[in-house]
Amino acid sequence: MSAASSGRTALMLNELHLPTIKRLAPEFAERSDKEGWPATRFLDGLLEHELAERAQRRIARHRAESQLDPTKTLASFDFAAVPMLSKAHVMALASGDAWLEKGATILIFGPPGVGKSHVGCGIGHALIDAGYRVLYMRTSELVQRLQAARQNLQLPQALTKLDRYDLLILDDLSYVRKDQAETSVLFELIAERYERRSILITANQPFSGWDSVFPDPGMTVAAIDRLVHHSTIFELHQVESYRGKEAARQHKIQRDNQKQKAKPARETAGTA
Repeated sequence: MSAASSGRTALMLNELHLPTIKRLAPEFAERSDKEGWPATRFLDGLLEHELAERAQRRIARHRAESQLDPTKTLASFDFAAVPMLSKAHVMALASGDAWLEKGATILIFGPPGVGKSHVGCGIGHALIDAGYRVLYMRTSELVQRLQAARQNLQLPQALTKLDRYDLLILDDLSYVRKDQAETSVLFELIAERYERRSILITANQPFSGWDSVFPDPGMTVAAIDRLVHHSTIFELHQVESYRGKEAARQHKIQRDNQKQKAKPARETAGTA
C-alpha cells in the first residue's frame, strides 16, 4: 500500500469513526499480502476487532456513568456469609433478559451492614457487562434531584432522562425524609417506571415501616402494590454485619501488629 493510498485510507477511517480498523489496517494489509488472504477474511478480521473494541468502550462508558462502587461486584461478595441468599438466583438475575424486559423489581431488605448495597451493585455491574445500562443512586439524593426538577418545572424531562437506564438502583430507601413534596416525586418515579423499566431497591425497614417514607397511607399502598407486582424479594435478616466483621478483623490485625512490635522490645530488655 503506497503512502498516498495509506493516508487517504486513514482519512476515510477517521471520517467514518473507525479507530480500531485505522490502527490495525496496516498490519492486516501486510499479513494479507504475504499470506494471500481472501478479501473477505481481511475485511471480516478488521470488522470483528472494530466491533469488539467498540463494545468494550461502550461498557466502559456505561460503567463510568452508572456511579456503581467498582469494588462491589458479585465476585467479591461472600455468599457463604449470607446463607439465606441464593447465589444461583442472584446470578440468574444478573444476566438480565426476561425480568428487565417486563420492568420487574428487585427488593432487598435487611439491617445495616449485611451486604444489601453490595448485592445490588454486583447485579448492576453484571448487567453492564451484559450490555444493559444501569444507574446507582442514594434514594435521598435522587429524590432531592427530582424535587429540584419539579420546582424548575422540569420533572417530566428528568423522568424521561432516567428512562435511558434499564435498571435504576435506589439504595437506602428507608432514609428518605418524611416530607410530602419529596416522597411524592419518589412515588411518581415508581409509577412512571412501572412495568416499563426496572428498579432495584434496598431498604432497612420492611413494608410495614414504609409509612415513615410515604406519609400518605394511600400513597404507601399504591407504591408497594406497583413494586411487588413483578418482583423478587430478598430478606437478609439474622446476618452478622459485614462492616462489624470487617472492623473486628482490622482491630485484630492492629492488635497483632502491636504485639509483634512490642515483642522485640521485650526481648531486648530481657537481654540487657
